[in-house]
Amino acid sequence: MFVPEFKISPMYKHLIRPILFCFNPETAHSLTMVALRWLRYIPFARALVRTIYSKKTPELEREVFGLKFRNPVGLAGGLDKNGEQYNDLANFGFGFVEIGSLTPEPQPGNPKPRLFRVVRDKAIINRMGINNKGVKNAVEHLKRERPNVIVAGNISKNTSSINDDAAKDYESAFALLYDFVDMFVINISCPNVVGLSALQDVSFLSDIVDKLLNLRMYFDEYRPILIKVSPDIHRQQLDEIIDYALMSGIDGIVAGNTTRSRDGLNSIDAAKIEEIGNGGLSGAPLYQKNLELVKYISDKSKGRLPIIGVGGIMSGEQAAEMLDAGASLVEIYTGFIYEGPALVKKINGYLQKRLKK
Repeated sequence: MFVPEFKISPMYKHLIRPILFCFNPETAHSLTMVALRWLRYIPFARALVRTIYSKKTPELEREVFGLKFRNPVGLAGGLDKNGEQYNDLANFGFGFVEIGSLTPEPQPGNPKPRLFRVVRDKAIINRMGINNKGVKNAVEHLKRERPNVIVAGNISKNTSSINDDAAKDYESAFALLYDFVDMFVINISCPNVVGLSALQDVSFLSDIVDKLLNLRMYFDEYRPILIKVSPDIHRQQLDEIIDYALMSGIDGIVAGNTTRSRDGLNSIDAAKIEEIGNGGLSGAPLYQKNLELVKYISDKSKGRLPIIGVGGIMSGEQAAEMLDAGASLVEIYTGFIYEGPALVKKINGYLQKRLKK
């Protein structure tokens, strides 16, 4: 079955997205997830989605962290926050899907409203507070429906746990999830949980990760462990993390997370910023900042530390630029919302053409 690509993107941008954007962002997210679940019960619907959006690109296959990725484009954490729809989302052509952040115990997150669009800048501001149903709920889904894509488990501490006890939370989530995901992303940089970004200090970080590295030795299978860092991190602190990563056996870095900065927002005035309040900014304004973060980590580590580049990627050209800067893989999130589900196919198509040239 062939569906012309030029019809896909306009339909999303001119029909589906305007309808979804009539709702507040969190409601629109819930409606989208419900719609994806309903597709499971319509004969051939999931196969049709794969036919339209997935692009076979064997030349883009690559091995990173000892895992074979069918393409370098992944879905960043936060969309499938409960680890319930990784296969539904994989049908859009992703090479891997990051679920979570997941905490040992369920938590409601921050009070609503907590998710805001800045449409003209193709940005999102969120202060969700890592709302999720807990790691045990995700494990039940992963047991029930085997993933048909590489799954990265993003784990974090519960908001109620003080930083001195954070290592226990990470150990608990890590142990429960270990047999059901392919790799781990350790979230120590979310700006929407009080005190969490303080865990980027290498004294806290080493206490957490050393325990996870030791715990990993007791499992039969090897699962890569990556650290997710903030684009707001001070360079001295980042240097310490890179040095620690190279010495400790950490498998890679996810660069980066959302930013507290409002730099790059052109269409929003000071009053509107104040009205929205606190929250992590993602989307197009973050791209240059995270591109520089990827390049810095790659240069500092002399290319010895695999990097997943994420933040503001809206096109194949930007994904290629992120890979050229030193990333081994890339992830999208906000671009998926603004540009539509055809973005994955477009990125892979662009990377494929570039390889041929």
